[in-house]
Amino acid sequence: MKKNCVVVPVDFSDNTEAAVRAAFEFVDNPSQVNVIHVLFALDAVSPGVVFGDVSDESRTENINEHFDELKKLLGTPDLGTEVRVGNPGLQITEYAKELEADLIVIPSHGYHGFKRMVLGSVAERVIRLATCDVYVLRRNDAE
Repeated sequence: MKKNCVVVPVDFSDNTEAAVRAAFEFVDNPSQVNVIHVLFALDAVSPGVVFGDVSDESRTENINEHFDELKKLLGTPDLGTEVRVGNPGLQITEYAKELEADLIVIPSHGYHGFKRMVLGSVAERVIRLATCDVYVLRRNDAE
């Protein structure tokens, strides 16, 4: 079943390209796919902030450069991109809601045990908060 708008959260890990390509399977045109990367908010006492080396603007520019590389790799110059700062689960679902997305395609790192407790699960949070369907891609490596 084809979708009009698909959102793909990316972290530029090894799963990024596969996740975006999986999203292409749900649409007629790559322009119907929108990728989002969410940056964690900077702490006011972080060394980069204190010394003025790091800002949300510089981090956003860096991510946009990664998006340009991803577009070239995929051959999709019209791929929609978005960079946000905040809680990943919340920002991803808010973005999908704003776009009136039909589907979110999200890769799962498959963390479990202590690692999951410490890192949390963005995929799980997206599933709980999304107002559209969510397609979770399993990780490719089995630990």
